[in-house]
Amino acid sequence: MDADFAAQIEQGIVHVALLERQFVGYVVFYREGDHVHLESVAVLPAKSGKGIGRELVGYVERTARLAGLKAVELYTNEAMVENLAMYEKIGYKEIQRRRDAGFKRVFFRKSL
Repeated sequence: MDADFAAQIEQGIVHVALLERQFVGYVVFYREGDHVHLESVAVLPAKSGKGIGRELVGYVERTARLAGLKAVELYTNEAMVENLAMYEKIGYKEIQRRRDAGFKRVFFRKSL
């Protein structure tokens, strides 16, 4: 991963999750045309399985709806089978698979 977090924070596209005033995860997203692109979601391993990632994705969806946008789009690596199943379970539809930047990626979209 080669994200420039300093630049993303400056742009205001990084949002953090706190639990009892402690950092537990983050999400990076931004508007792209008529939809929001969800770039990344991460939760501390010690806090995994508590619904934090799902809540972060929900935050992205609510923010997109409030902005009047039509969808949320994202991609994940084809090897991340847990992610594939989770996104489908919460209403994301696979729209494409392709090699992108040297990775086998699966692209998803959820209409709002």
